[in-house]
Parts: sequence; C-alpha cells; structure tokens
Amino acid sequence: MKALAYRNAHALADFSIAETEVPLPEIGPDDLLVRVRAISVNPVDYKIRSSRSWNEKEGRPVILGWDVAGTVDKVGGAVAGFQPGDEVYYAGALLRDGGNAEFQAVDHRVVALKPKNLGFPEAAALPLTMVTAWEALLERRMIEYTKDSKVLVIGGAGGVGSAAIQLLKAKASSPAPLVIATASRPETEAWCKQMGADLVVNHRNPLADELKALGVVPGTLDVVFGTTQSAQYLKTIPDLLRPFGHFCLIDDPGSLDIVGFKRKSISVHWEWMFAKTLFGYRKESQGRILAEVTRLVEAGKVKTTANRVLRGFSAAALKEAHTLLEAGTSVGKVVVDFGG
Repeated sequence: MKALAYRNAHALADFSIAETEVPLPEIGPDDLLVRVRAISVNPVDYKIRSSRSWNEKEGRPVILGWDVAGTVDKVGGAVAGFQPGDEVYYAGALLRDGGNAEFQAVDHRVVALKPKNLGFPEAAALPLTMVTAWEALLERRMIEYTKDSKVLVIGGAGGVGSAAIQLLKAKASSPAPLVIATASRPETEAWCKQMGADLVVNHRNPLADELKALGVVPGTLDVVFGTTQSAQYLKTIPDLLRPFGHFCLIDDPGSLDIVGFKRKSISVHWEWMFAKTLFGYRKESQGRILAEVTRLVEAGKVKTTANRVLRGFSAAALKEAHTLLEAGTSVGKVVVDFGG
C-alpha cells in the first residue's frame, strides 16, 4: 500500500515525508483494518516528526497521523460492533503506525461510527481533540459543574479549545456553565463565539483585567483549561480561580512550578489522551466518548471544527498542513481529504 512516511526525524525546514510503498498492515483479533479517507493534523504530528526516527530492527518508516476518518475494510476475530463498510473515526495509538496511509490497523475499542451528517474530512477533525477535552474536563469526577460554574479556556480557537467550548456547553451541566475563551485576533474571537463561548477575552492583556472589564470577578472561576502557553499563566491562575478550583492543562511546559497554587488548594490535572492506549487502561472508554460525540453531532449540539481542508493523498498536501499548524496561527483544525 502507499503511505506518506519518512525515515529520520527532521524539522519542518527539512521536510522529508514522501510517498512510499509499505506492506499492508496485519490486523490482530481486536483490530479493524480501515481504508483511510481523511486525516487532520495535531501538534503531536510535528512533535513526533522532529523526534522519532524509523525502527531499524523492524525496518519500517515512520507513519504519522492520529486523527482519522475512513471505511472499515476488515475486522479481527474478536471484534464486535463493527463490520466491513462501516464509516468510522478515531485517534488511534501513538506507538502504532498512524493514518497517513491508504490503510491503517487500529484497535476497535478506540473507534466509533462517524456522524452520519458529516463527511469524512469534517469527521476527521474531531477525534483527538474531542477525546482530549472530554477526558480533561468531563471525565474527572472531582470537577463538578452547575449553572453557576465559570470556566476559562485558554486558546479557545485551537482544535482542543474549540472542542472544549462545545462540550462544556453541551455536556457539563444543564443549564450550561459560563464559558469564557481567550483569543487575540478578530477571526479567532469570532471563531470562539461560533463554537459557543459566552465571553471572549484577549490573552495578550492581563487576564484579570480582561475579566473585570466583562463583569467577571477574578478569583471566582471554577476551572481554567490551559491548551497552550501554560507556563506563561502559572502565576496568574491562582488569582483567577476560586479556592479548591481546578487547573487542567494539555501542553508541555518545561517545568510546572505550582507552589503558588497551595494557598487556595487548587487541583492540577494533566491530560494526555494517548495514556490509555499506551498503558492499556480503559481503552474502550475512548470509543464510548466518540460514540457520544457522534450522538451530539447528529443532534446538532456539536459541530465540526474543520476550518481548512486540503485535497489529495500527497506529501505536498501534508507539508502544507504541517506548515499551517506549526505557524501557530491556524483556527480550528487543518484537514487533508485523501479522497477515494
């Protein structure tokens, strides 16, 4: 089969992902073989590209891609709930070949039927970010939401921020909590509001001042969700959160000095959606999360976050996607439609 793969770790300036022939994946008893129809890119793609080289022992190049929509081609002997022809979506596992290929083998427990009202490109924008936001904000039972709760999403126009805003409005409580997003450009502010944010503040200014200007008292937030630049906000967060509030983050600061959180007994949660597949912990929960996302999309409560769709199974399209992502200015998700 054809795959978009590379041999040695490299920077964007030395982009060397190219079309190559690799063997068709062999599936295990719990696996699906999926014909890939569309993928979207995430920061994990360029992080792995810049750090992982091919496995000399196995003799296989590196295949990236952890947001996939496609059609089931074959099912393993222990698989239940899927059959050939099913249209599915998923994020997959970090230590298996990704979806930048014609076919991919994936554990059926992290897969769900894609929303019927979305095409493959629109569906491919959702899995990794929706699972990430769900696990960070909805799965941890110590976080309780009411109609009076206030949540700040830092980086609201990014893929995970877009997912978080929508899930908080759709699932956190009824009525939904007040969701405040950060953005710094007219287009990102508009996107956050389109996703359902009640208020938008400019993260280039002191956040406490921004909140005050909108009538939100600093020190009364229940949750701060950090999707980017968390280290920059660590000293500010205790002033924003109430006592026994929660700080959830997903990015990778070089260090995390949270000594200042003690005075308010602030809880810290670090989310990494690949932890479940890496350690074999409750993998099936990710399939269930995506099945609920499908229900929410089909009910009109959640929408795709695809905002830029590139066309074609080619290294050129993938390079453009990586370039847009690494620029740090993309809004929503960048998707590549493989067609077929």
